[in-house]
Amino acid sequence: MTDLFDQGHAYQPLAEVLRPQTLTDYIGQQHILGPGKPLRQTLENRNLHSMIFWGPPGVGKTTLANVISNTVEARFEVLSAVQAGVKDIKLVAEKAKQAQAYGEVTVLFVDEVHRFNKAQQDAFLPYVENGTFIFIGATTENPSFELNSALLSRARVYVLKSFTDDDFRQLWQRARSLDERIAKLAIENDALDGLIQFADGDARRFLNFLEIAIDFFTSEAVITLDDIRELLSHQPRRFDKGGENFYDQISAFHKSVRGSSPDGALYWLCRMLDGGIDPLYLARRMVRIASEDIGNADPRALTLALNAWDSQERLGSPEGELSLAQAAVYLASAPKSNAVYTAFNAMMSAVRSSHSAEVPLHLRNAPTSLMKDLDYGRDYRYAHDEPHAYAAGEVYLPDHMQGQRFYDPVDRGLEQKIRQKLDFLKQLDEQAQNQEDES
Repeated sequence: MTDLFDQGHAYQPLAEVLRPQTLTDYIGQQHILGPGKPLRQTLENRNLHSMIFWGPPGVGKTTLANVISNTVEARFEVLSAVQAGVKDIKLVAEKAKQAQAYGEVTVLFVDEVHRFNKAQQDAFLPYVENGTFIFIGATTENPSFELNSALLSRARVYVLKSFTDDDFRQLWQRARSLDERIAKLAIENDALDGLIQFADGDARRFLNFLEIAIDFFTSEAVITLDDIRELLSHQPRRFDKGGENFYDQISAFHKSVRGSSPDGALYWLCRMLDGGIDPLYLARRMVRIASEDIGNADPRALTLALNAWDSQERLGSPEGELSLAQAAVYLASAPKSNAVYTAFNAMMSAVRSSHSAEVPLHLRNAPTSLMKDLDYGRDYRYAHDEPHAYAAGEVYLPDHMQGQRFYDPVDRGLEQKIRQKLDFLKQLDEQAQNQEDES
């Protein structure tokens, strides 16, 4: 067994010690690297093309790029979009051209490529097109939103997935075979399962946890699940604030509420809180959900969401988070209606697509005698003086919109009664119209 201390690796991170150099040693991503899969065939045929690796942190994007370079025996250049600029791209291109003169292929790996602006991304295009280098970009963000269409059209996108439990167990065995310190760790099966759960699909986190375990436990100790929980209980789950995971989890939460799943809503709420989301963002989101997906089917939902927001602001975390949970469960359990949301969007579209209609004279304010002489407010009917406090037959929309109906309540919750009320008022309008026609 390799003695890392004898080999001078005492201070080398475990991730570097275990980093594979060949496809045989690479763990995970079998959906693109398994026998007969697209990227595997590309490498076997040595028909390399530019590509984008899209996936969450810690799934092996950088490692795979390095393995690909080794497989095709290419030069491997690395740029980080956090630090590099157009000048650096041109410098790499110049080196690649020099290498081409000796028959060498260059692979340029760009980490966090989504951080490059449009001009910087455009700088790759001529070199990708003329084959100066093979471009491999890595991103945690959705390429269709963050990368230029010109660059996307010249590269294939490969989606890299989070590590599975089996992937982690393979990584564990590889660590035991290559690192004597890991080999000496005695860990119960359920403790290893717990470690995998805490890693949350991120191989880098898993290896970091192993390094923590090396420092914390003696070689004589048998590590239990309780030990793992105590050691890692304050480690946040993977939650990329502002990134793909952020929007995926927010989407899952919103759809769980809309789908009337209290357990689903509570799960995603807790996942995001555990991952470090700003609780006030969740509070604001629930206020929006209350109006968009519940509306007048249960107006109390909006009040409860606002109260939860207020409680979180007053109490902070963790005390205020219980109010968020209460609101999430209530919103998920409440009757659903998007009638207000649909009516608002339809009306806004109608307003923006039509001319600026004049306010009907009978609806205008008439504070001066001149305005009254101009018929402002003339024939206006004060609803409270009418039967049922309703001026039957009165019109409130501009002339070109008469007869259109935008708000259509559903047959759920309070909107059942609202629908009954509006149907009754519609009957009064029809009666008034019939009387006017007869006269």
